[in-house]
Amino acid sequence: MPEDQEPAGTMEDKNAEVRTALVYDFDGTLARGNVQEHTFLPELGIAKDDFWKEVRDRTREHDADEILTYMDYMLEVAFGNGTPITRTMLKKHGCETPLFAGLDSWFERINAFGKARGLAVEHYIISSGNLEMIESSSIADQFTKIYASKFIFDEKGSAVRAGVAINYTTKTQFLFRINKGIDNTWDNVAINRWTPMDERPVPFTRMIFFGDGDTDIPSMKMVRHQGGYAIAVFDPEDFDSARPQEKIYRLISEDRVHYVAPADYRKGSQLDVITRGLLGKMARDIGYRE
Repeated sequence: MPEDQEPAGTMEDKNAEVRTALVYDFDGTLARGNVQEHTFLPELGIAKDDFWKEVRDRTREHDADEILTYMDYMLEVAFGNGTPITRTMLKKHGCETPLFAGLDSWFERINAFGKARGLAVEHYIISSGNLEMIESSSIADQFTKIYASKFIFDEKGSAVRAGVAINYTTKTQFLFRINKGIDNTWDNVAINRWTPMDERPVPFTRMIFFGDGDTDIPSMKMVRHQGGYAIAVFDPEDFDSARPQEKIYRLISEDRVHYVAPADYRKGSQLDVITRGLLGKMARDIGYRE
């Protein structure tokens, strides 16, 4: 059998593909660093460390939400430089975001692997980063839905204020939106309405969450608690430094995640093997047999 050909296998209903969700953070999970750091902040003449230190200082000073604070500070810095933030500007910078290795073929490979086993694999992003920048990345069209922090724009296309701010706890809300099949941010009635577990389009037991940082911990823990799977990834270039290793050890010792792997999405990588294994388990749970 050719290497890339999937086994035929058997299922109780070969024509039925069961919805399955792979849910990703973006910054540090699919892309190296924070999306604003690569070209947006340098173009405005502010160092990334200085920017985030000011955000943290303001957050503590005003007892404020860090995501709202960074979005407000982005507007302030841009305005001070005489460069209003526009959709066009954010899209331009989003195109420059460096992605981790293997993502150019990851989605096609994983989708094919799932399809051969009766799984309709859907990909989602839940991120504290800027939606307008993420949507212009080279992989944006691979996602069923991208939930991310975003601005409200005036009639001239200039950002005037934050419209959505997704922080570490509100990320879990969007997992329930995926679980219940709600493809928007505004419908609070639908998200709070009780829905029997067997009527939810994407059960947590067929969900894998990929994250990298402290802001992902509540989502990782919740997906685990609901019967799904959590994978923590790390930038292979940073692994030799003490802080990433300490974070990884803590995630494992505190039982937050099932697996930890480098953010390497190439075929045959540790992450590739783990993900295929989990999808294979989900397929067996719905009746697939090799």
